[in-house]
Amino acid sequence: MSTMSAKIMHITIDRSWKDVYDYAGRPENMPLWASGLASGLTRDGDEWVAEGTLGSARVRFAPPNDFGVIDHWVTLKSGLQVYNALRVVPNGDGCEVMFTVLQLPGMDDRQFAADAAHVMRDLKTLKELLEQ
Repeated sequence: MSTMSAKIMHITIDRSWKDVYDYAGRPENMPLWASGLASGLTRDGDEWVAEGTLGSARVRFAPPNDFGVIDHWVTLKSGLQVYNALRVVPNGDGCEVMFTVLQLPGMDDRQFAADAAHVMRDLKTLKELLEQ
């Protein structure tokens, strides 16, 4: 597979990186801000199961860590596995939350832009929740 185009979507949140990491990194909280997982996640061993517009998907998260890494792998029923790099990085008293959006094979530029916009909406929701 060749290298895919990528966009790093980020937002500044006026809350400590640790608070944001602790909240955003809990799979139970993701449906509250990540609209692609709005139907919720159900634990199944070391993975989680999500029901979405593309059907059932399995989600595996990076283990809890001290580096702000919330990377996760989503495997669709088709077998397609999508790697999602999600990071929380300290920025003074607040933090930056960054999500790398990849242009998957078969995704045209319009779909890629829509995917990036979708991620940005989710990051804005996370910001609103954590800055209340």
